[in-house]
Amino acid sequence: MPAASGWRWNMPSLPPPDAACDDRLQLLVECYYHLIGKELIACKSQDIDGSRQKSHQTWRQELWDAPRGIVAHGTESDPIFFYGNKLALHLFDMDFMQFTCLPSRLSAELVAQGLRAKLMAQVSKSGFVEGYSGMRIASSGRRFMITDATIWNIRDKTGKLHGQAAVFMPEDK
Repeated sequence: MPAASGWRWNMPSLPPPDAACDDRLQLLVECYYHLIGKELIACKSQDIDGSRQKSHQTWRQELWDAPRGIVAHGTESDPIFFYGNKLALHLFDMDFMQFTCLPSRLSAELVAQGLRAKLMAQVSKSGFVEGYSGMRIASSGRRFMITDATIWNIRDKTGKLHGQAAVFMPEDK
């Protein structure tokens, strides 16, 4: 992936393990499958019995290396990102620790935050939205377009909301 002009990207191979985040990542993948009807990440590994169960390490690695940007935020009053994969962090010019302190509304320019809020409310009501495109802003101030985005709710089996996630392509891909 080419770096932005004058910018060097040094990213660790994976963020540090975190059991709570790992559980939410597994839920994120499962919710995508149940809502959209497609696999978010390749099913490279299965248990001996052929089930869809994977280890947390497998979820983490496959999400991290996915060829599309994947981000997720929690349910705080001003939701904060709890995850961004390698491609997303590259696009936002941030490392994992910086990104996971960012309120998700700040991923959009100030003028676009109202439209983004309406989109997120629509996701909350309907469960997911497909085909979204929008301008985003990196920490460096560079603007970039995300396209073909799917945004969905992350809910557990009891229906409790754990946040929202998005998968997208950068426009130049």
